[in-house]
Amino acid sequence: MKERRTLSVRRWWQSFGFAVRGLQLLLRTQPNARLHLLATGAVLALSAFSLRSPRDWALVLLATGFVWVAETFNTALEFLTDLVSPEWRPLAGQVKDLAAAAVLLAAATALAVGILIFGTALGVLK
Repeated sequence: MKERRTLSVRRWWQSFGFAVRGLQLLLRTQPNARLHLLATGAVLALSAFSLRSPRDWALVLLATGFVWVAETFNTALEFLTDLVSPEWRPLAGQVKDLAAAAVLLAAATALAVGILIFGTALGVLK
């Protein structure tokens, strides 16, 4: 029979710590994540300068978060693929390619959102 686990404050903090450790691993091991961090800083600085609408802020934050989630899942899938298939296999390569494609799609979507939001906010788009 399955043991029923209750969420205690201690377990919650422990789970939070695992998540922080995952973010540290992401930034330590993935050069693209460090580029995303620089881009996120630039986007937040531009947002602070040009955005007034809570809706625009929400869209920019969602688009930025979308890229981070995609990059994190991409890294997890790469690590898992390396674990289950340490030798090179075409299917393992396809898994990694698909995960990388997800990041590319997320980044392209974020770029489109950024062009629309910032273009409008800065008066480039009407």
